[in-house]
Amino acid sequence: MAMPRKTVLTLLVATFVAGCGGRDDVTLSKIRHTGNGPDEFSIIPGKPLQTPEDLASLPAPNPGGANLTDQNPLADGLAALGGNSAGGVAGNGALVNHANRYGATPAIRQTLAAEDKALRQAHGRVDVLRFLPGDDYVQAYRREWLDAYSEEQRLRNRGVLTPASPPPPE
Repeated sequence: MAMPRKTVLTLLVATFVAGCGGRDDVTLSKIRHTGNGPDEFSIIPGKPLQTPEDLASLPAPNPGGANLTDQNPLADGLAALGGNSAGGVAGNGALVNHANRYGATPAIRQTLAAEDKALRQAHGRVDVLRFLPGDDYVQAYRREWLDAYSEEQRLRNRGVLTPASPPPPE
């Protein structure tokens, strides 16, 4: 039994209109953790075990709490930049001043959030039927990407050494 053309057309229009429903926040990436196993991005390997010079200086065991082999990326990053993780912003004045030497926009997070929202709303529904390669994030931000090989060539033309650069793809 064949469906009348009017019914088919009505169903297609209804499906299209339902897919165009308005949302305030347009999610571009479809990356989600859906399995029952561990999320590989939340696993941080511990620091290597070391025997301290004085075993009496070890802290008391704290089940479920932090230990000496736990990673602390914020403190490790501050230490790598020459800062002090115990001092907070006030204790790292020299590091903060050096980072702000060319100026800083106080409301940069709000500005970037507004620009990102506008870009996502403009491009968030580009590939509703998934005909284009990649997800919507790729389509929306493609013009923002840096072409590593043309940038490398530009730097080499200016005399900047790029020894760790991989060979171009064939």
